[in-house]
Amino acid sequence: MWRATPELIVALDDRFGEPVDAYVNGSQVWLRDDGPGEVTLEWRLHPVAGYRRPPKVGTYEVFSATSLALATGAEPPAPLDQLWDGLEVFVAYGDQAPAVEPAPLAAAAAAALGIAPDASGLVDHGPLGDEWERTGGKVSVIAGLLAQLQA
Repeated sequence: MWRATPELIVALDDRFGEPVDAYVNGSQVWLRDDGPGEVTLEWRLHPVAGYRRPPKVGTYEVFSATSLALATGAEPPAPLDQLWDGLEVFVAYGDQAPAVEPAPLAAAAAAALGIAPDASGLVDHGPLGDEWERTGGKVSVIAGLLAQLQA
């Protein structure tokens, strides 16, 4: 897991290109076969709590407009701290995917992205997802995941 920084956003764009999907809740997603043994990883850029899409930019343009601005020194559509909290990577396809231990996953992810993660380990998405749904997206997924990793 990585906290959102300008360097992270630019690295995502440089190394991965456009997300394969973007959501109205602000999430940006890439699916890539760069896990250990070429397992498919889901890279998810999580929005800040209470995310609101910047005006004048569509759901599918927020990432590209922001990454271009950050790379060139232009003004992004919104400050980064109003868009995303951080990036999470995990083995895609849930129960149908092979199990991968945290250390090899973190190493493969760092090699793919070119930036070491801020934290890694096992987390329980269930309670956090339930709270995110219950509050209408008013909690930070990244803060919740980091809290689990530090407990």
